[in-house]
Amino acid sequence: MNKTVNQKAWFLVLPVLLLVAFNAIIPLMTVVNYSVQETFGDNNFFWAGVLWFEEILRSERFHASLGRQLFFTFSILAIEIPLGVIIALAMPRKGVWVSVCLVLMAMPLLIPWNVVGAMWNIFALPDIGLLGNMLNGMGIDYNFTRQPVAAWATLLAMDVWHWTSLVVLLAYAGLVSIPDAYYQAAKIDGASSWAIFRYIQLPKMKRVLTIAILLRFMDSFNIYTEPFVLTGGGPGNSTTLLSIDLVKIALGQFDLGPAAAMSLIYFLVILLLSWVFYTLMMRNEE
Repeated sequence: MNKTVNQKAWFLVLPVLLLVAFNAIIPLMTVVNYSVQETFGDNNFFWAGVLWFEEILRSERFHASLGRQLFFTFSILAIEIPLGVIIALAMPRKGVWVSVCLVLMAMPLLIPWNVVGAMWNIFALPDIGLLGNMLNGMGIDYNFTRQPVAAWATLLAMDVWHWTSLVVLLAYAGLVSIPDAYYQAAKIDGASSWAIFRYIQLPKMKRVLTIAILLRFMDSFNIYTEPFVLTGGGPGNSTTLLSIDLVKIALGQFDLGPAAAMSLIYFLVILLLSWVFYTLMMRNEE
């Protein structure tokens, strides 16, 4: 018996495909167009080929920005993932405090990115900021506007405060999905807390932690607003991440060709590293 294939369902998907094409593919093709051309204004373009890609890949400025970006990304992952799991394990599973803890955890995620940067900028000012004034009052020489180490510490602390909650909520969702029968069996066997975490809780959290790592990795690589508002990429270029450097090239110097080439390289780096992360974690799970 032959089944009749109905392709009319594609008409329901067509509006979504057109919207995705308009919001993603067309702007991407525009960037590709700029990356292989040079312009001197008046809408006149000249073919440049792969010149801008070679210039960016050989640029010490790009290598320095990429190094700072990788340091920032892996630092916040190394802090936020374990910290988020620890907080999720400490949260109650039943009772009225569950709602209170979930609301408190969600609050930092509701604050707009530019407000987060402005809050921490005021909070960390060495003269009038609560954090800066307190540290200097304790005898610690702290000024994130002049000291690269202090700027990096403030930047990492700000991101940990803002985004650890996401890891907590995902890890907590994985924990509450574990049936009580697992804990009862572990109690009967006399399993320790570490054994329960290793053999029951961690395996059940692997998928949500994979999502958390991928989300935080991609978001940290795309971060712009918070560090720009907090430090502006300074002092000097010490906190100039890839996104800030790209904006400086595109809007500050108005070098559209190099900026477009750098955007594509930036995109490919994120895509490649995300694929490597996902592949390694899925292979480990198998």
